[in-house]
Amino acid sequence: MSNLESYPPDFHHLNGSPAPLLPQLNNHSMEDSSSLSVSIPVVDLQCLSLEKLGQACKEWGLFRLVNHGIPPSLLSKLEEYVKMLFALPFESKQALLTNPFFYFWGTPVLTPSGAALRGALNINWLEGINVPLSQLPQFQSEDPRLEDFRHSLEEYGRHLSRIATALFEAMVKSLNLCPKQSESSLDESTGFVRLYRYPPRSVTDEACGMMEHTDSSVLSIVNQDQVGGLEILKDNKWLLVSPISGTLLVHIGDMMQAISDDQYMSVKHRVRVNKQEERVSICYFVFPAKCSVIRSSKYKPFTYTDFQEQVQNDTKTLGYKVGLDRFKLNAPL
Repeated sequence: MSNLESYPPDFHHLNGSPAPLLPQLNNHSMEDSSSLSVSIPVVDLQCLSLEKLGQACKEWGLFRLVNHGIPPSLLSKLEEYVKMLFALPFESKQALLTNPFFYFWGTPVLTPSGAALRGALNINWLEGINVPLSQLPQFQSEDPRLEDFRHSLEEYGRHLSRIATALFEAMVKSLNLCPKQSESSLDESTGFVRLYRYPPRSVTDEACGMMEHTDSSVLSIVNQDQVGGLEILKDNKWLLVSPISGTLLVHIGDMMQAISDDQYMSVKHRVRVNKQEERVSICYFVFPAKCSVIRSSKYKPFTYTDFQEQVQNDTKTLGYKVGLDRFKLNAPL
């Protein structure tokens, strides 16, 4: 099977021919990106410094995590599984990846797969698999590939839950927040993994793997392969965050920004496609409990459910996410 056959039909415009309705990148063009990688703050989970952690969250909105305790063998195995699944023929992926897995392409999971490629302005040059970790124990498959993958994902999910909880508890201390008030602000049962593949594209100045955005989560933890392409917006400049084997990238999300009263900033980021190589990443997202009310001097009281519904409505009606600005105290109704 040729590699092209594994991509969704909408992506068969590879190798330089123009794709339909390429994404507009708001006020920041692809050409303003730095060609040099930037050194982002490093946080050591085994020797966690509240000062370093707080500084990274305030000034950068992300950091590189080392000594996280995930076995290298598990990270390698997961990456192999992810590449194997994405390399399957397009029709096979659609048939194989059923509930609780959700396969999508060309668009965020908030909208129907492929719809953005056929009519919306905001498209992403990617395909993905969404995996709610809480539903994995009940999942049964006769396909040994998915069964082995499920076991690895469950193990990975336990590690990520441990890491997210440890980091969040440290952030609560660093911010001097009331632990009682914050105990439902991160709910491990909400955690899910999203797997991404970004096809290569020779006309890289016209295509974006993932458009500029902030994550809606409390925390996002990213394991990217060695191809790279992740960029962050800092001081109105796009900076490339190069991959370093064995490390994880931790992003502050919208919920953590609100919880911190805007002391921590949800980092804007995007992904550039590579000309020759495809890129894969394994991302973990965790959220507050659905009924947990986030209270802040900057925002109206809201739950993550309120936030999610507003994001879905804005995405459908405006074509993009507005996010926290909708919940500011002075925001229009």
